Amino acid sequence: MKINVGSGNEIKIKAVREAISDYCFLSEAKVFPIEVSSEVSVQPKSLDEIIRGAKNRARNAFPDCDYSFGIESGLMQVPHTKTGYMNVCACAVYDGREYFIGLSSAFEYPPKITKLVLENEFDVSRAFYLSGLTENPKIGSAEGSIGVLTKDRIMRKEYIKQAVVMALIPMENKELY
Repeated sequence: MKINVGSGNEIKIKAVREAISDYCFLSEAKVFPIEVSSEVSVQPKSLDEIIRGAKNRARNAFPDCDYSFGIESGLMQVPHTKTGYMNVCACAVYDGREYFIGLSSAFEYPPKITKLVLENEFDVSRAFYLSGLTENPKIGSAEGSIGVLTKDRIMRKEYIKQAVVMALIPMENKELY
């Protein structure tokens, strides 16, 4: 079995590899990175845009495989939060006919980060770097902003795995869906 992941980001690839290792029907699959476009903003700013980006990545990575995975993170509006926004990660799994969608838990960025992202069209890695919250300009390929904010209690790979596992629920429980 072959699985393509619509990204060259090694953290996303590792998250998929680790997540599928717990599933009998996927554990023997070979996982390949495929650099594709999300066809959405560099930093999505709505749940709709985040899910569209994940689906586009999965669809664009589908050639010559059994399943493709698309992973996209971004900001979504959430009432009653300090900034009005939270970050969430979406995973879309595509089998050539239908999509299976999962989301991670969500968390809020510090107000100055949200402002940089919304007002300057910065991606989160750049906003964290420019604001001095990290010395790594590419935290999205490392611990992620979640790693910085939780002081390494939750790393980006684990955060992504949440979305992957949620997307696999209907695939593993086909009789219920």
